[in-house]
Amino acid sequence: MSEIDPKIEALVPDWMYLPDISEQWGVLVTEVRNQVKAGSLLAVRRGENKSLQVPAAFIDADGPVKHLVGTLTVLRDCGFNDEEILEWMFTEDPSLPGSPIQALRENRGTEVKRRAQAMAL
Repeated sequence: MSEIDPKIEALVPDWMYLPDISEQWGVLVTEVRNQVKAGSLLAVRRGENKSLQVPAAFIDADGPVKHLVGTLTVLRDCGFNDEEILEWMFTEDPSLPGSPIQALRENRGTEVKRRAQAMAL
């Protein structure tokens, strides 16, 4: 949960505040905060108020995008920090095709996790 690099800012098009996520999911904001603390969601401090925000692409109607939690775990196990995870998730990968987050949103999580695991080798 750190301030964001301008390069990441340019890669991630839309962000959501934790209260907006909790409203969308119909849960208390503390539940969303707990997911961030547990590593199930990735949030960074942005904007004038340095408020915690999550990339909107990570959010589905009723929870994190399918396979996001597992992918974040694999990337952290590979030694990636939050900025490196965001950069990897939102950078185009011609072998997918598209970005890893785009592939997750299209329910191609196995392909994404396979690439993430390969980076650990």
